[in-house]
Amino acid sequence: MAILINKETRVLVQGITGRDGSFHTKLMLEYGTNIVAGVTPGKGGSDYLGIPIFDTVKEAVKKTSPNTSIIFVPPQFAVDAIYEAADNGISLIVVITEGIPIHDMIKVKNYLDRKGAKLIGPNCPGIITPNECKVGIMPSHIFRRGRVGVVSRSGTLTYEIVNQLTINGFGQSTAVGIGGDPIIGSKFIDILKLFNEDDETDAVVLIGEIGGTDEQDAAEYIKKEFKKPVVAFIAGRTAPPERRMGHAGAIISGSEGTAEEKIKAFESSGVKVASLPEEVPKLLSKLLN
Repeated sequence: MAILINKETRVLVQGITGRDGSFHTKLMLEYGTNIVAGVTPGKGGSDYLGIPIFDTVKEAVKKTSPNTSIIFVPPQFAVDAIYEAADNGISLIVVITEGIPIHDMIKVKNYLDRKGAKLIGPNCPGIITPNECKVGIMPSHIFRRGRVGVVSRSGTLTYEIVNQLTINGFGQSTAVGIGGDPIIGSKFIDILKLFNEDDETDAVVLIGEIGGTDEQDAAEYIKKEFKKPVVAFIAGRTAPPERRMGHAGAIISGSEGTAEEKIKAFESSGVKVASLPEEVPKLLSKLLN
C-alpha cells in the first residue's frame, strides 16, 4: 500500500476559509481527497463546498473522525493549530505554513514526539499518493500512479523531477515534500523507513539541497539498512558559501552543508547522483532494468 495517505484517509483542513485554504481545498476535493471537515474559529455551523466547518478541532474530530490534518493557518497562529490537532488525536499533521519561528518548532517537535503524532513540514508542499489522495498544494496533473517513491526538501524542484519521471514512464507510489526549514517534523530517514517497508515502492528518488546534514544522515542509513535502489539530486551546487538559498535550512556552515559533501556521502553509499533533473529517470532506468 502507499505510505502515509491513501483513498481511505479522512482529512481535516485547518484554516479552510482563508485564501490559500479555500483555494487548495477545492483542488484537493477535485483530486478525490476525502475531506471530512474544516476548522475556522467563528465560522462554525457554516460549510465550504459541502464540507462542514467547525469552530474547534475538538468538535470536528467528535463529529467527523478525521485522522489527518492539513494546516493553512498564518504563522502567528500555526503553532497553536498544530497543538490543537495533536491534542485531539490527529495522527498525521501536514503544515503548509511558512515563517514559523525555529524556537517554536523545537517545542512543537518535542511535543509531537511525546504525543506520537507524525508531522510533515512546516513550509512544505505536502503529500500525494497519485490517483488516491492529495494532502497538499502540488500540481496534481504531473503525477502518475507507479512504483517510485519521492522524498524532497524542495517544492518546485520536486515538481520538475516528478514531471521528468512521469514523461519517461516512471509513476510514483507516494511523493512527500518534507520542507526546507531547519526544524521539520519528518526527516529523510523517517520517510525512507516507510518506503523501505512499502511493497508498492521499488525505488526512491531523494531530492536534497545545500544546508544541514540530513542528506549525509540519509546516505548512512541507506548504506546500512535501505533495501531498494535510490537516485539522488542535490540542488545548490553553485551556491556561494554562507549564502542562504531560498529555504531557511539551505545555508552552508563550513563544509558540512555543501553540495559536494552531500554528493560524496551518497556516492560512497552506492547512491547514484544526477547532475541535472532530466538525468534522474535515466539513472533510474539503469538501476531497474
